[in-house]
Amino acid sequence: MSALSHKVDFAIIFSVKHANPNGDPLNGNRPRTDYDGFGEITDVCLKRKIRDRLQTEGHAIFVQSDEKKTDGLPSLKARADSDTVGLGKDAFNPKKNSKDQTAALACAKWLDVRAFGQVFAFGKEADAAGVSIAIRGPVTIQSAFSVEPVSITSTQITKSVNGEGDGSKKGSDTMGMKHRVDSAVYVAYGAMTPQLADKTGFSDGDADSIKAILPKLFEGDASSARPEGSMAVSKVIWWPHNSKAGQYSSAKVHNSLTVNPDGSYELNGFQDLQPEIIDGF
Repeated sequence: MSALSHKVDFAIIFSVKHANPNGDPLNGNRPRTDYDGFGEITDVCLKRKIRDRLQTEGHAIFVQSDEKKTDGLPSLKARADSDTVGLGKDAFNPKKNSKDQTAALACAKWLDVRAFGQVFAFGKEADAAGVSIAIRGPVTIQSAFSVEPVSITSTQITKSVNGEGDGSKKGSDTMGMKHRVDSAVYVAYGAMTPQLADKTGFSDGDADSIKAILPKLFEGDASSARPEGSMAVSKVIWWPHNSKAGQYSSAKVHNSLTVNPDGSYELNGFQDLQPEIIDGF
């Protein structure tokens, strides 16, 4: 399949109600905020959700989360070395294949590698110091930020049972805190670059696969911190350019979108670049 034929920009508008969209482990797992109080969801968190949705749709994913593994392999190294992926153990042996050959094999096998890129670091036991392979992916996504500063509610919780002992005493771990964003609208921006897609083999079909899962980005992602229905995509704005270079820079395209606190939006668009508006699920 040929590589991506045209540049793509996109934006995701989504709501958060009574949920912790992305806790900060260095701040007691409170929802992430910037110094001005705007809510933040990291690009790493968003890419994790994209990978999970793609994996649910049956695509081969290299960076699988522990709770969603489908191959039972314990680590990325085991996944790269395993014969079960169909590449064979010598595929990632720097003594057997060149960097370009290894990168091509990885990109051909795993959608997230040819989309987001990946670093394959070889250990010293392979006598491969300095030959780690860095693959740059054509798909980039920015951290999502709320349209307005967020209000965070913190609730103290009490466990009703003890995890150890005879149950006659309350342990020191019986108290805890839960944090949530009461109500907010977030926006994330991304882009797909054909020049890098030429190197990884990321195709128009791969772009369509990502486009198809963005409206249901938070489906199947429920947890105690994010109850089902507490996070929902309202709109995906998809700008397909008419060439590999694109008519406008991504910054100019992204700045043409204004999102309001109630989730409505305005497009100060371009006559020669009309976006596709996709409703969330």
